Order: sequence, then structure tokens, then C-alpha cells
Amino acid sequence: MANDIISSLNWRYATKRFDANRKLSPAQFGTLKEAFNLTATSYGLQPLKLVVVKDQQIKDKLVAISMDQRQVSDASHVLVFCIEHQLTPEFVNAYFANVQRIRDVPEEVLAPFKDQIIEEFSAKEASEVTSWMTKQAYLAMGNLLTVCAIEGIDSCPMEGFDPMAYDQLLGLNNLGLKSVLVMPIGFRAKDDMFAGMKKVRRGIGQVVIEM
Repeated sequence: MANDIISSLNWRYATKRFDANRKLSPAQFGTLKEAFNLTATSYGLQPLKLVVVKDQQIKDKLVAISMDQRQVSDASHVLVFCIEHQLTPEFVNAYFANVQRIRDVPEEVLAPFKDQIIEEFSAKEASEVTSWMTKQAYLAMGNLLTVCAIEGIDSCPMEGFDPMAYDQLLGLNNLGLKSVLVMPIGFRAKDDMFAGMKKVRRGIGQVVIEM
């Protein structure tokens, strides 16, 4: 099993050319949705949403606001990782109501922790909270990159896009969301020259320190 995981991670690369004629099956995409929802986030708050673009006309429009990267047009799906505009006390209260419902924990047991989190985030600058939420989006992307590799799905993590233009085109402001990361997914084209290139890494001895 461990060898299978390492083999899958070696197979993975940032796909530069997708086969526009190949699409993920509903089962494959269902796995990715579940994996996104199961991603670890700080406090378990999940201040994220995943916007999925499948419509070809919209994908074509994304190219110009994605530094002309054709991946967003040719991919099967384009995953847009979004964060909340604000992390409000109402958002935190809703999370703890969900904890109470699912785990059947008395409200009085959860209240001190809930109040602590609300107080902590209320004391932060808006920019600090945005930075924290963005880090959670990176956790989710990292998780999906690994799941894609294990499932034999190609992907390309992207920071090179215009978030404000994405927000406007996809109507994210109306949903109280801001785009922070983009990840086209699908299947590599046979003529993608990057598929056969060896990985360049520093070596385990240079990146892992054992104490």
C-alpha cells in the first residue's frame, strides 16, 4: 500500500495540457467532493467552499483571467477554492450547533470552547482572519492533489489567476465568497511533454530532519 501511494505521487505532476475530450465519471468526482469535505481544517470550522466549473462556455472565459493558461478550458472540471468574506460569530455558532447535533453533546459543554473561538477571531484584524482562512484552502488543495494522484486523476494547482475577476464572473460576491486557489482536473493529453519529465526534488536527507 505504501509503495502504491509513493508510485501515485511520483506519477502526479502539474498537468500543462489536458485531454479536452475526457471527463471524470460521476463516481470519480463524487470521491473528490467527499475528500474535500473530509479535509482537516483548524478547529474543524471549514471556512471554505469548493466551486466547481463544468460549463464549457464559462471555462473558456476563465482562460483570459487565468494568465492565458489553457488548462482551465481543456480540463474536465475546474475547482475554485473559496473562503468566506468574513468569519462571523453566526458562522461559529452554526458550526457548534452542528457538533451538538451530530455528537449529541450538551450545549453547556461546548459553550466555553465556542465562546473562546468567537472571542479569539473577534480580536483579530480582518487581514489576519483572511490569511488564516486562506491557509485552510491550501490544506484542502493539498489533500485533493493527493487524492487525485491516488485515483489516477490529473490536476494542476494554480495561483496564477485574477481573483477579483473570478469572483465577478462566477458571482462569488453574491455568495459571500472569495476565490483564493484554482485547480483544473481531468486527464493528461498524450502530447503533454511534461508528463514524462523526471521529478526534481532536493532529496529526503535535505528536507527531513530527524531528532
